[in-house]
Parts: sequence; structure tokens; C-alpha cells
Amino acid sequence: MADAAFARPGAGTPTETWFHRHRRAIAPWLFLAPGVLFFLFYVIFPIFQSFEISLYKWDGLGEARYVGVENYQKLFKDRAFETSLWNNLKWLVLYLLAVPAGLFIAIFLNQTVTGIRLYKSLFFFPFVISQVVVGLVFTWFYDPTFGLLNTILGWLGTGPLNVLGDPTLVTYGIIVAGLWPQTAYCMILYLTGLNAVDPEQVEAGRLDGARGWRMLWHVVLPQLRPATFIAFVVTIIGALRSFDLISIMTDGGPFGSSRVLSFYMFEKALSEYGFRMGYGAAIAVVLFLIMLGFIAYFLWSMQREEREG
Repeated sequence: MADAAFARPGAGTPTETWFHRHRRAIAPWLFLAPGVLFFLFYVIFPIFQSFEISLYKWDGLGEARYVGVENYQKLFKDRAFETSLWNNLKWLVLYLLAVPAGLFIAIFLNQTVTGIRLYKSLFFFPFVISQVVVGLVFTWFYDPTFGLLNTILGWLGTGPLNVLGDPTLVTYGIIVAGLWPQTAYCMILYLTGLNAVDPEQVEAGRLDGARGWRMLWHVVLPQLRPATFIAFVVTIIGALRSFDLISIMTDGGPFGSSRVLSFYMFEKALSEYGFRMGYGAAIAVVLFLIMLGFIAYFLWSMQREEREG
């Protein structure tokens, strides 16, 4: 009788509540709820709000006037928007060089050689410093009077090169600056992925005669798909939202030739050029759709490869 009095109610007892019966299924959602709410409030809701604001003419303070798709019509007649979009495409194509560069550096650093810890530290260093510092370092590097680049060119007998002052070279110079830390980030992803490569599959590949590129392509890379996907997504997002390096190194110059969509959005929405919130939101929507399209394509490609595999 004492045992019955102190016994915990079982699954079939009338005193057990619905929560007790389903607590194992509910518990994960309770832990996820704060993160989901923050994501909805700070990510999903602002996305839809940007779509709504892009349909209005608004200075951020006064009354908003509905203009429909007028902001989008103006975008495609705007030469500065065209320059920004073209520069973003340059960023997107060239920035992806960080992925194979990070892979080959990771393969090199995954070897057992003398001084490998020093090499790892040197390659890891760009990842831990601020983008502002990267921008300042490369601004000094490109300086036409005392920069290291022109010092080296002088040794080679060529004239000084004003990279950040030349409208045809400035975007490429900033992209090179951005590739330095981005390559280090991709390297870290691939180093983590290489630690998870199955040594038995590598050994089986060697027994089948796989060496060098064949080993990398048929044995190692298939096991690095998760790392490759993350590297591509993060690199694409970084290329499309490139803002800080441009702001530090050129402030969009010379003559607006180094603008990208994120910087042009800032100029139109928040800087001294106008407080055109609706127009800035329209630029943000275009940037979001481009980013969404690329990420959706990579997700679809990975799922298709997994189904075929």
C-alpha cells in the first residue's frame, strides 16, 4: 500500500497529463523555440518587410507613399545600379577561387611535415583579423607612393600602378583583398572535412590504383561534399554582400566604379545621398533574390547528386 502511495503515475493512470505523455516529443521544440523565434523576428520578418517597403516612396521619417513597382522600374534605368550589379558578378565569379584555393592549402597542411604548425598558423592568421584591418593593410599595399606592390614593380623595372585609383582595376584589387581571409576560411572548412575522410576508402582507392588527381576526384572529394557545400554558400553570400572592404578601401570610388549592390543600397537608403528607403529596399530585394537563386541551385545540385549516388 505504501508502494502504491509513493509510486510514480504510469502511462495509463488518469492523473498523468498530456504533457507528461508527450514530453519526449515536446522537449526538443522547447529548446529550439528561442532560436526559432529570434530567427523569425530578426531574419524572416525583415525580409518580408523589405519587400513591402520596396513598394513605397519613403524617407524613413515622414509618410510613406505607395508607388508599386516604380522603384524597380527606376532600378533598371539606373547606370549606377548597372555598374553595381556588374561588379557583384565580378565578385561572385572571382571570389569562388577561394574554394579550390582553400582545398589545396588544406590538403598541403594535412600532411605530416616539419614545421606544419607554423604553416597552419600563417595560413589561419587572415581568418582571425578584422575585415577593417584587411582593408587597411591592402590599401597600404596598393599605395602608389610607398606601397609594397609598387616597390616590387619598381624592382622589376615597371612604372607605378595606382590600383585603387584606376576605375578598370579597383574592383579586382578589392576582390584580391577579400580573397585573402576567405581562402583561410575555406581552408579551415576543408581541414575539418579531411579529418573525417574514411582512411579505409583511401586505402581501397590505392589498392585499385588511384593516385594523385584520381584519388582526389573519386575518393576524397565525394567525402568532402558537406564542406564544399558550406564553402560555396558562405563564399557566395560573402561575395554578394561585400561592403566593408569597399567602404574602407575606396568608399565606392573612384567615380563610383567600385560600388556593389550592398554598398549602393547603403548610399541610397542611409547615407548623405538621399534617405530613399523604398529605393534602397528595392536594391536589397534584388540582392536577396540573386543570393537565394544561387543557394537554391546548389541545394538542388547536392540533392540530385545524393539521389543519383
